[in-house]
Amino acid sequence: MLKHLLFFILLAIALLSCKSEISEHMTHAHTNELINETSPYLLQHAHNPVNWKAWNDNTLNEAKSSNKLILISVGYAACHWCHVMEEESFEDSLVAKVMNTQFINIKVDREERPDVDQVYMNAVQLMTGSGGWPLNVIALPDGRPVWGGTYFKKEQWLNVLKQIAIVYKDTPEKLLDYADKLEAGIKSLDLVSVNNSEVDFKHDFITEAIEKWGHRFDTIYGGVNGAPKFMMPNNIQFLMREAYQNNAIELQKYVNLSLKKMAFGGVFDHVGGGFSRYSVDEKWHVPHFEKMLYDNAQLVSLYSDAFLITKNPLYKEVVFETLNFIESELTGSNGTFYSSLDADSKTPNGTLEEGAFYVWKSNELQQILGDDFDVFADYYNVNDYGLWEDNNYVLIRKEEDLQFIEKYNLTISELNDKKKTWKTVLHQERSKRHKPRLDDKVLTSWNALMIKGYIDAYRVFDNPRFLDAAVKNATFILDQQLKDDGGLFHNFKDGKSTINGYLEDYAAVIEAFLSLYENTLDEKWLVNSRDLTNYVFDHFYNDTTTLFYFTSDDDSKLVTRSTEYRDNVISSSNSIMAKNLLRLSHYFDNNAYANTAKTMLHNVVPEISEFPSTFSNWLNLMLDYTNNYFEVAVVGPDAENTIRALNTHYLPNILIIGSKTDNNLPLLKNRFVEGTTLIYVCVNKACKLPVSEVSKAIELIN
Repeated sequence: MLKHLLFFILLAIALLSCKSEISEHMTHAHTNELINETSPYLLQHAHNPVNWKAWNDNTLNEAKSSNKLILISVGYAACHWCHVMEEESFEDSLVAKVMNTQFINIKVDREERPDVDQVYMNAVQLMTGSGGWPLNVIALPDGRPVWGGTYFKKEQWLNVLKQIAIVYKDTPEKLLDYADKLEAGIKSLDLVSVNNSEVDFKHDFITEAIEKWGHRFDTIYGGVNGAPKFMMPNNIQFLMREAYQNNAIELQKYVNLSLKKMAFGGVFDHVGGGFSRYSVDEKWHVPHFEKMLYDNAQLVSLYSDAFLITKNPLYKEVVFETLNFIESELTGSNGTFYSSLDADSKTPNGTLEEGAFYVWKSNELQQILGDDFDVFADYYNVNDYGLWEDNNYVLIRKEEDLQFIEKYNLTISELNDKKKTWKTVLHQERSKRHKPRLDDKVLTSWNALMIKGYIDAYRVFDNPRFLDAAVKNATFILDQQLKDDGGLFHNFKDGKSTINGYLEDYAAVIEAFLSLYENTLDEKWLVNSRDLTNYVFDHFYNDTTTLFYFTSDDDSKLVTRSTEYRDNVISSSNSIMAKNLLRLSHYFDNNAYANTAKTMLHNVVPEISEFPSTFSNWLNLMLDYTNNYFEVAVVGPDAENTIRALNTHYLPNILIIGSKTDNNLPLLKNRFVEGTTLIYVCVNKACKLPVSEVSKAIELIN
């Protein structure tokens, strides 16, 4: 990596020292083609003077036949700095002239094409040591990158474009040589070595991993030290499971501190519900204001489980308010879930500004709330603690409700009434403002995460509305996103599904369908999970590493066929898939699934010990091997109510299978007894005597 970085630095110096001008003899033969796309992000750029094209085989073939460099610019609809660079550079006619003359210009929506984003993000991280969006890369006509970075001011951008065009014209061998080196570097990033040691998952390994990770824990504000701060729900989900399953008291305190501070922070929208993508400061106060479906989906799952354990009313409040936000702002009439709301929105004078929809002035709040302002201002810190910039306040909590009511001599009921009134009034007032722009494309993977969020909320709170939303969306996926060959589409917009599914789509849908099965006992979700899994083996499996590629073997080839196995803001598609395989191996008594899951985990173990926080979902899977993992079979006419009763307990180390009648699934066969409902608690198919009372089943599990 150091060699690549050194080469990049030398190249950059050479570019910046070059003084000559590029010729502009070529005419603008093309026009901006993004007007033909459906992605809201691409359509945002459809009227730029840049002759943008979409990423497809035709565009790539044109680059090869014209022997022109490719300029690849990747972003997404809710990205603030993407909008800034568009305004400064891509809407500028001088910049557009240089881009159109010298490059084939491709705009990519990273959410539609995560495969393209992944390859070029890896390249930029190798070259510069960091990444982000907008992601801007210059590549050879064959697609191999030679230069890249993130946001650039107009003059920097122009200078880079001109100098690289000169190098390509005068000394192309320099770029070709660099492309070879960088390609090798990119391919090495995703190489997973086969672990030839004996498989031996021990809880001590998990304890040591957390100990190493724990040096970064922020014990004042929760999360990890420093800023910016991302919620990282899979990290907290794993730490929470470890803390409560193995009675780690200090870890429990840290988990609940993190959950509380995130819910108190301005990163949670106290007026309209839902979380922003991350906080720019260490106390979760000022968010980067975009709201993403995937964050909120995972946080609903996380806070639902946290409520199940602690019965903390704050966690329930977060779940219900977040789902109200999803229902009102990110749900289509057909039950699909939209992708995001923009960070930027228009001010009263019509200029786009980050956070304009969400922030408040003190005098504005005084006018709206009248006599209640002082209590409100204390509760939500309309003071120095909650001040952001330009006299704007981002609402943030600091105090527990029980402390607060003592100070004002209120009951909890009176405070809750006040909060309800405040939120209603401010919501009405805020609805008069210009709303942030909506990215209404539908992504299969993110929709599946939201299905699971709804199902987890249903499991914990037993609210049929949550189950209805999950089933409606899952039915849409079966009806609309399932292809004739048994595969999935990745996207849906304007009645069309156009992009072949990625591993993330299959992993997330299988996981969501398994959760649906456990909570409805409708076997179609179980059968579809198995069928999709077999499709994944046919089209994504790498038998050398025993992991799965991110792209199908039906997809056009990129610089490298990447393998996504490190957990990030969303768990990696491979870690989700490994967990799915373990569950399915129990449901269908399938040793091939079981062996694959175990081998996948074993092969990433060496890297887990180095970077535990990047493998939290894998560590979650490891807990299934280091603690007993129970198969709980519920058979009889009252199976559904029995499962509901089981679900009132936090049981992260079980899978549920059930039937109201006789059933031939391996874990249910010959277990039906007419007129009675029995619970079988088993480990690796070895079962205790059946019990009829949930309390006795819980004793066997605990």
